[in-house]
Amino acid sequence: MAQVASRDLPIELEENAGGRTKFLVGGGLLLAAVVYLIVGNLMNGQQYFVTVDQLVAGDYTGEQVRASGVVLGETIQYDGETLSFEMAHLPTSAADIADEGGLAEALHQAANVQGASRVTVVLFDEPKPDLLQHEAQAIVTGYLDADGVFYADDLLLKCPTRYEDALPEQVGEALP
Repeated sequence: MAQVASRDLPIELEENAGGRTKFLVGGGLLLAAVVYLIVGNLMNGQQYFVTVDQLVAGDYTGEQVRASGVVLGETIQYDGETLSFEMAHLPTSAADIADEGGLAEALHQAANVQGASRVTVVLFDEPKPDLLQHEAQAIVTGYLDADGVFYADDLLLKCPTRYEDALPEQVGEALP
């Protein structure tokens, strides 16, 4: 049986304690780095969501924002490199949309309101989306320049009228 000398024991304990301390310090630094990266990305990715009325009336010049509105079809222009169109104010509250008879009706009414707030949206080097048409809901991300033009980086389109009543007819035909 091997015997451990008493003078060797404290040295082993110190080495184990030193390894544990290094592990805890390294783990703490790693955790702090992960938290820093998460918080930093959340703060940089934060964007305001505004309506066309708020965009036109507010002081959002130069700020990265996300705006929603209805596309005015007669203003759509595309030359292969530059896409531009005007977007009018669209109510965003579910109650207002329900009061107007649903999203399709709210889009129709918003596109035909005389004197509604409008903003010109410009995108560069993007193909013209198939859903870009009159009364489509547009959600754009970008910034409002001092000249009042919204330069968009991203464009998302919703067009409920394109799919309206398509599913009930298909279901009705499939049933015996």
